[in-house]
Amino acid sequence: MTRTLAVAICSGLLLAAVPIAAHHSFEAEYDRNKPIVLKGKVTKVEWNNPHVYYYVDVTDEKGVVANWAVEIGAPNGLYRNGWRKDSLKPGDQVTVDAFRAKSGANHVNGRSVILADGKKVFSGQNDGGPDRN
Repeated sequence: MTRTLAVAICSGLLLAAVPIAAHHSFEAEYDRNKPIVLKGKVTKVEWNNPHVYYYVDVTDEKGVVANWAVEIGAPNGLYRNGWRKDSLKPGDQVTVDAFRAKSGANHVNGRSVILADGKKVFSGQNDGGPDRN
């Protein structure tokens, strides 16, 4: 009985730690010293927990197109701030104020985005990263 209880408690603690390990802070993945502004066309939007991602095709000065992943806030936080699933749609032209991933990949933490209609909206991050609004 004692052994079964010990195994159950250890299993419960291990499973409880998985969501904590899956979530990360700004400092773990992004570089506050590498701000970037991306201008381009939205290609995909994913409303998933724990963060919403959208993807933007950005054309550089040589005409080369690269697809960038933009991580923003949690769906419920964005919804409370006025975002809806159709706030960004594939094909929308956007300007993203963000910070680059430490890995150097085409992955950023979006702080704000200027939508196609000119409206600037906060991207809902409350993760210890710098505010770029």
